[in-house]
Amino acid sequence: MMVMTAAASFAMALALLIAPHERREGLGLWALAMLLNGLAFLLFALDGQGPRWVSNVLANTLLAGNFALALAAIEQFRGRARPWWRMALPVLAMALLCLRHVDDFTARVVIVGVVVPLQAAMMLHALWRPGPQLQQPTRGMWLLSAGLALQFIMFGLRGWRAGAGQFSASHLLQSGGLQSISLVLAFVVVLLSALGFILMAKARADAALHHLAMHDGLTGLANRRAVVQALERGLAQAARSGDGYALLLLDIDHFKLINDSHGHLTGDLVLRELAARLRGCVRAQDMAGRYGGEEFMVLLPGTSAEGARTVAEALRRTVQEQPFAGERGAIAATVSVGLGAIEAGGGDAPDATALIASADRALYAAKAGGRNRVENDPG
Repeated sequence: MMVMTAAASFAMALALLIAPHERREGLGLWALAMLLNGLAFLLFALDGQGPRWVSNVLANTLLAGNFALALAAIEQFRGRARPWWRMALPVLAMALLCLRHVDDFTARVVIVGVVVPLQAAMMLHALWRPGPQLQQPTRGMWLLSAGLALQFIMFGLRGWRAGAGQFSASHLLQSGGLQSISLVLAFVVVLLSALGFILMAKARADAALHHLAMHDGLTGLANRRAVVQALERGLAQAARSGDGYALLLLDIDHFKLINDSHGHLTGDLVLRELAARLRGCVRAQDMAGRYGGEEFMVLLPGTSAEGARTVAEALRRTVQEQPFAGERGAIAATVSVGLGAIEAGGGDAPDATALIASADRALYAAKAGGRNRVENDPG
């Protein structure tokens, strides 16, 4: 079982090292932790085949080093700095105490039974405590937590029994019920913990891909696909509840002139700043998105045409009264806004295409009427 645990650790480490991943996710550190774990169990299995300090001191120190690197991996995954002192102190304590009791098997079991559960508890705390990049609990987090809890119980129970004089083994390889269960659990924990961490990284990667698929890379707003999907859901909800719903289409006036006069990089700055202003002008339940080019869409659920016009006028004034900061000075710009809306209690809501077409006609009317203005659908 020790050889199998070592082999499983090496296999997991190799898979993590050769698989493509972002270093910031902690997978590289977890792979190194698996390497140390495999070396530790390999030395445990070779007990009696070499110098006593190798299996009695070095192996236990490598085991503590495995937990230290795993703690660093979790902290890196959570976007925090590596806790060097919390990593180093348990490893140093394990090495010094095991060296002092190199010939006392029972004392070493007690030492491991204190140090390793303490490290497992620190890892659980790092995994779940509030802070940056705390995602919703996932299967990976629960699997990793289960593995850490098993290690806490397994090593803690062995240490407690040894301290109470109930662990009579004088050699690490002596058979026994608790010893056999511990070895089986050690093998299971390697697989469970590694799989949990991998699933955590996968869940984050999936979330990042979903965000990229639904958000505009330049402005950070919802992209066309996301905003249209949200509009379809909102209109369906409005049809069921009988609430009003409004849609704004905004277009930066003479945006091509801004690009031609100041350059496309400055044009990008204007787009990003307009996106920031949109975020600041809408409610939490509203949604702003980039519909395409210099055109933006704002969804206003539960809003009448009159209320939507108030929001649109506020947006228009914000742009007109606050020039954008360019690399070569302030850039004056305006927006034209087209408004489409359904009123509360209006019966079946139109589909998304119809409401977008209504706002688009209103936007065309605003452009034709001189720009820098808000218009309703003239139809």
